[in-house]
Amino acid sequence: MEQRLLQQIKQRYGVVGNSELLNHALDICLQVAPTDLSVLIIGESGVGKEVLPRIIHDNSPRKRERYFAINCGSIPEGTIDSELFGHEKGAYTGAIDEGDGYFGIANKGTLFLDEVGELPLATQARLLRVLETGEYIRVGGTEVRKTDVRIVAATNVNMVKAISEGKFRRDLYYRLNSIPVRMPALRERGNDIISLFRLFALQMVEKYKMPRLDLTEDAKRLLLKYKWPGNVRQLKNVTEQISLLSEDRTITAEQLLKFIPDDEESMAVATYSTTSSSESHSYEQERQLLFNFLVELQNSVQRLNGEVQELQKQVIALGGQPVSMSHTVLSLPPANPQIEPHTYEVAESEEIKPESHDAMESLNVGDNERELLKKALQRCGGNRKNAAKELGISDRTLYRRLKQLNLE
Repeated sequence: MEQRLLQQIKQRYGVVGNSELLNHALDICLQVAPTDLSVLIIGESGVGKEVLPRIIHDNSPRKRERYFAINCGSIPEGTIDSELFGHEKGAYTGAIDEGDGYFGIANKGTLFLDEVGELPLATQARLLRVLETGEYIRVGGTEVRKTDVRIVAATNVNMVKAISEGKFRRDLYYRLNSIPVRMPALRERGNDIISLFRLFALQMVEKYKMPRLDLTEDAKRLLLKYKWPGNVRQLKNVTEQISLLSEDRTITAEQLLKFIPDDEESMAVATYSTTSSSESHSYEQERQLLFNFLVELQNSVQRLNGEVQELQKQVIALGGQPVSMSHTVLSLPPANPQIEPHTYEVAESEEIKPESHDAMESLNVGDNERELLKKALQRCGGNRKNAAKELGISDRTLYRRLKQLNLE
């Protein structure tokens, strides 16, 4: 394929990368597009298989006809035949009218069957008949109908294994697999990983008006060594996490390790951690987060008590009788970051009283909370919203505590 044409296709469909395996997959799609042969796209989850059927359709004689992408794994087994082949009135409970399935409404066009390996065996038999004869029967019907539909299928299932286990029909596999196209995994695409990272980072910069990200050489090497089990989808998620959570806009390998595993052979998906992997686990942060949750809960109870008091006053002012409070109210112990875990009791309360001055004083956690808030703000570059999110409390609570502790 001419490089100029290849670059035009990539630009039109937002395909980023120049690896040999990727270019080969695109080349096959363009060669098979003018025909009516069935195509089976094979590749791991998250590699971007969905772009290839669109390229095939748009470069085929059917490009002016309808194109439908159907996720076979997301349609319940009981309704998938009706979705694909249509149904007659009264064919099943709820079928108040007859309906055309995708094979009816997509006549002359293209159907992309994603996750085709998830189709039930009965549906596989119906699909095989359509592929071989162009004929199908609606659910609940007897009339044989004709359709002229181009099928492009995709799967991340090991089809040979599925056939050996009796989960997929061998004859259907060979019928779908007229032209196989393999979409490479991200780990096989070399420097495309760096290009995709830059693209996703730039998208975040443009969307949220944040400073741009740069990668050091050791960070680039780590990106290339990691196996990326979630492929392009995982890389996009990691890039977005780094863009939002990283204070330093020049990303080193050490910072990157907070988002992906250290082991270059690992296929695991890392979760973001605020501490280095070499540090021993401490329950101090979890303890502080739990305490902050209790403080927020105490404040919510206090606000609720105040609202009930106001309602009682309004009732009395209107000449009514105060409402007897027969429901349960959560009774919390005084807030203290050094307390041992308690079993909180639910007590019956006949009257809700405003919190006393002593109860309010108990919310003051002193130096421990002061240091916790300072460190959170430092880690978030002074951004109060991010600091509140890290501490697990609301923005309002953080602002109030900062004011009370003279940290504004």
